[in-house]
Amino acid sequence: MKGNFVKIGFIGLGIMGAPMAGHLLAAGNQLFVHTRRAVPGSLEGATACAHGMEVAQNADIIFMMVPDTSDVQQVLFGENGVASGLSSGKIVVDMSSISPIETKSFAKAINDLGCGYLDAPVSGGEVGAKAGSLTIMVGGDYPVFEKVKPLFELMGKNITLVGGNGDGQTTKVANQIIVGLNIAAVGEALLFASKAGADPAMVRQALMGGFAASRVLEVHGERMIKRTFDPGFRICLHQKDLNLALQGAKALGLALPQTAGTAQLMQTAAAHGWDQLDHSAVVKSLEVMANHPVSRGE
Repeated sequence: MKGNFVKIGFIGLGIMGAPMAGHLLAAGNQLFVHTRRAVPGSLEGATACAHGMEVAQNADIIFMMVPDTSDVQQVLFGENGVASGLSSGKIVVDMSSISPIETKSFAKAINDLGCGYLDAPVSGGEVGAKAGSLTIMVGGDYPVFEKVKPLFELMGKNITLVGGNGDGQTTKVANQIIVGLNIAAVGEALLFASKAGADPAMVRQALMGGFAASRVLEVHGERMIKRTFDPGFRICLHQKDLNLALQGAKALGLALPQTAGTAQLMQTAAAHGWDQLDHSAVVKSLEVMANHPVSRGE
């Protein structure tokens, strides 16, 4: 299926961005890209641009997939940024996971230029990005969403317009709370089982048939047992997302005690130099406290 837009821009070609951009290119769209590294060989046929302004000048719709709020701000409004290359009627789509509050101000600034803006963070990790099966949580105006939806469908399966600008990012923060707490819960459960003398692999297998079954237990539980912590989604990025949750909770007058605890586990991992590992490696923080490993791997 080809997207409605012939000329598409994509900025940020990391673990997630490269395969996402690949799906857009494979559908027959003309793709203009910018990245701090070399353009991956998988994107042969894409046109490399010197900066975001050049991407925006050439593309009708510009996607961004960068690490943090400050990165989005720089890509949009820094020297030779996307905003300086926009003309009325173009659309900017931020698929990064950043601050919902800052997202609203970014959207207003782009709207004031006569352009559309969607915040559309994703869930599904590297596996989902490669498979084109990401969950995409969108904030923005319905007419703009409808124009971009055919392109979202090239990258994801569960695509929801949640509400206005910022609501997509709020949904992603909620997602990261759930995933982070689940990872910590699976880590504690498998650690308990191992310390008690049970085979954590068999415990996981048994739990997969009951109410405790989850995608986190299936995928990250296996990672914990096999010690396969090559990053699908790095601890440092999840740590950033939980910090966004805690910052938002403070502004809203909320207490999020379990989120705070999980954030501390991630901070412990970072202190030990594990923040570039997959977020399932949070179990290593629990293992340090217990002085006992879930498993020594296979």
